[in-house]
Amino acid sequence: MKGTEQKSSGRNSSLHMLMTNYGSEIGVLIALILYCAVISFLSPYFLTSRNMLNLFSQLSVVGLLAIGEIFVLLTGGIDLSVGNTMGLSCMAGGMVMASTQNMAAGILVALATGLGCGVLNGFLVGYVGLPAFIVTLGMMDITRNADYLMCGGVGINNLPESIKVLTKAKLFGINGYYFIIVLLFILTGWILNNTKLGRNTYAIGSNKNAARLSGVNTKLATLLPYVISGLFAGIGAVVLMSRFAAVDPNYGSGYEMNAIAACVVGGASLAGGKGSMLGTFIGVVLMTCISNGLDILGVSPYWQGVTIGCVIIGVLLIETYSEKAKSRSKSKNKA
Repeated sequence: MKGTEQKSSGRNSSLHMLMTNYGSEIGVLIALILYCAVISFLSPYFLTSRNMLNLFSQLSVVGLLAIGEIFVLLTGGIDLSVGNTMGLSCMAGGMVMASTQNMAAGILVALATGLGCGVLNGFLVGYVGLPAFIVTLGMMDITRNADYLMCGGVGINNLPESIKVLTKAKLFGINGYYFIIVLLFILTGWILNNTKLGRNTYAIGSNKNAARLSGVNTKLATLLPYVISGLFAGIGAVVLMSRFAAVDPNYGSGYEMNAIAACVVGGASLAGGKGSMLGTFIGVVLMTCISNGLDILGVSPYWQGVTIGCVIIGVLLIETYSEKAKSRSKSKNKA
């Protein structure tokens, strides 16, 4: 009997630990599975291999932006400029690429542009002490309008053919850059969980004063996530240029909200200190599946926006009530 009780107790303890550590991720994963099951029942086209590849193509850019965004959200900040930073990076890299027909030069300029915007955001937030919302909102306007000023509102179509190789190259019959994006999620997840950068990022978002008293360079630890966000905006720009072999001044507009929504749905807290790369990845997949599934069912884009907005608000409500329930439970236990 004792052995049976110990096994049962061990299972319950393991389950409790799993739910404590990965409760948000498990909840989002269940929602994703249920949604896919419903859409698959309603349409035979959803789970086809062609649509799955199309779905991953859709989530690739948002996924890259979400990787950078989660670093910022964990500090308690926000990067509203990440979408238009990607658009400006596209335009800067595309103009260089079109004028020189040098793919490497264009890629470097795109990455440097995204990185530069990230450094400026991080410096103003981390070292000057300006509010992240205001800084990145201003940067969003700057990058969006700089984009149009650079090109005069006209897109670029004469990129070198070699740029297409980055997203057309295949591995096991599947576009190779899909694997690279998954590896980037794994790598950045490892960084968050196992490095000083990751620990400091969580510490800043959990309690900035406590982090400073424990020896963390809070200014640098605040700057670096914005730099990472800008870098991934530049990487997203390279992927966009490769996919379409062209640049449009509208590239990137609105992508920041998709990235933030994916992070929040994946369990990230806007107050900082809570979230994971695994949850972010599942959130990106869920949000993309929602949009893709509604497209297949022929739902109006306006109703799609309403649906996604409701999902985000619903997740925030669940998180709020869950935190309140935990606080009440802790108060009762102390009493």
